[in-house]
Amino acid sequence: MKNQIHKVAFVCILLSFNSCDNLDDFLGNGGNDEKSLRYIDEFVLPDGFQFENTIVGGLSGIDYADGIWYTISDDPDTPRFYTAVLEYDTAGFSSVHIESVVELKEQDGQTFATGTVDPEALRVFGGNVVWTSEGNINNGINPFIRRATLTGNFINEAPLPSRYSVSAEEGKGPRQNGTFEGMTLSADGKGFWVNMELPLQEDGPAPTLQDTDSPIRIAFINRTTGQFGKEFAYELDPVVRPATNGTTFELNGVVELLEYAENKFLFLERSFSTGYADGGNNVKIYDVDAGNATDISEINSLADVPYQPAKKTLLFDFEEIRDQLTDGVVDNIEGISFGPSFPNGNRSLILVADNNFSAFGPQLNQFILFELLD
Repeated sequence: MKNQIHKVAFVCILLSFNSCDNLDDFLGNGGNDEKSLRYIDEFVLPDGFQFENTIVGGLSGIDYADGIWYTISDDPDTPRFYTAVLEYDTAGFSSVHIESVVELKEQDGQTFATGTVDPEALRVFGGNVVWTSEGNINNGINPFIRRATLTGNFINEAPLPSRYSVSAEEGKGPRQNGTFEGMTLSADGKGFWVNMELPLQEDGPAPTLQDTDSPIRIAFINRTTGQFGKEFAYELDPVVRPATNGTTFELNGVVELLEYAENKFLFLERSFSTGYADGGNNVKIYDVDAGNATDISEINSLADVPYQPAKKTLLFDFEEIRDQLTDGVVDNIEGISFGPSFPNGNRSLILVADNNFSAFGPQLNQFILFELLD
């Protein structure tokens, strides 16, 4: 494996999403030091791998808390999360052990009806799980952000502003598979940020191969009240590659985010186009500064309205390590989390790919490991 070094200016790094009274203690040594990001290794669970009568796949989000890894599966029939032990060091992975599986339940404690939920992101803190669903816009089912116990039982749900609900009005509301794709605990621990994967229809078009004004909304949710608050905009890149081999589907959106300091984020942006032997995914990590971004929470439509989006700076392009990954595949990477420190004191970073249960052709349950160097 080759080492790829990328310089990153981090004020501090948010390592997990546990509750924490003292942010400085939680973050550890967080100065204004320049960091380096080194690719180490990947680990691929076999296609069709089974655990307790479930197929492990559709891994759309990952988090680390209290020594345990959690990863959510976007199975629309049985939404669930797995706990796991990831064994690795600065030389690479040694194993990935799935330890348990927990089904996420409806408000009444029953199993979700098929097609009513589309899990995408999960974060664990304070002994609970917070998770998102993209809903099913085409079938009139709203997205949501819910809190559940570690046994999967419903606790509460954040009240949804009308702009994020299904709309019967043409040109208004969220797009199918374009809603609450990512989530992070705020750096101050007072709430959550959730991101749309695609723009609301009234805010702008979905990205194309040409450069378009395609802003997504990132919204703050108060941890205590569950109320939505401040929002800011982030401009999506164009689609990287045209669909090929007689296919037409193209997409680019933000699939996950982490706030590592106040108004400072890592955004995972993924472009996908059909018809490619390498999977058609192009994935990038951006360093995002929302410190000067306009609060757009009172703006009903971003089209033709002046506002300041968040500033984005490219940190890492997965094309630089494509030839080091299985079969040259950068798969459908959708989850990102900081993990524990290595023995040398440097931090680990884990990403995970959603293999779509290989429903559209062979894909990978792909875990990717990086090291943050001082």
